[in-house]
Amino acid sequence: NEPITLTTEQQAAYDALLPNLEDALPHSALLYGVTGSGKTLIMAGLMLYLYKKGYRNFLFFVNLSNIVEKTRENFCNPASTKYLFADEITLDGEHIRINQVDNFQYADKDAINICFATTQGLHMDMWMAKENGMSFDDFDEQKVVLISDEAHHLNVDTKRKMSADEESSYHSWEQTVKNIFSRNADNILLEFTATCDLANPAIRASYENKIIFDYALAKFYSDRY
Repeated sequence: NEPITLTTEQQAAYDALLPNLEDALPHSALLYGVTGSGKTLIMAGLMLYLYKKGYRNFLFFVNLSNIVEKTRENFCNPASTKYLFADEITLDGEHIRINQVDNFQYADKDAINICFATTQGLHMDMWMAKENGMSFDDFDEQKVVLISDEAHHLNVDTKRKMSADEESSYHSWEQTVKNIFSRNADNILLEFTATCDLANPAIRASYENKIIFDYALAKFYSDRY
């Protein structure tokens, strides 16, 4: 594959996020960029960066199965024209393998292990135990990077007010992700979205301290992409 040249805005996204990863781990961050601005490429670069920081397990989830499959091709199929990694990945003289997994129970400690899921499928796996499936307990003993694409779909609870009884019993996608994220103090949640309703006060408050990079549609058009 030909080397990929970063756009000015993609480089700006890295420049905004990486100092935070160096100084004090931002356990949760949002990168808000319009569709077509290269968010998946940024994800791939962050995987390599976080591998060097000791992370081996990456959980990618999005609401639509066709996006899961497209991203799986981008990350795991070297024959794909949109494959995002080098044919041979070498970090500090070490050859790194991309390893697709169904869960992290038998993850390769020397590889980038990626589990792909729809948000709905992840939610069902967590609350309905099945053989070779994931459970909340799987996340207690190991740190994981959660990568949420189209993250605005996680805001189902943030958008609505619930009663105390409803709050305690309602196992929404948002609560499932929060539960996974909270299982280990070293977990990282990276959220990517092209559509974030920051005009909603509840959502604005939820993301106020998480927005690392904001590349809105107007700026995308003004840059002539």
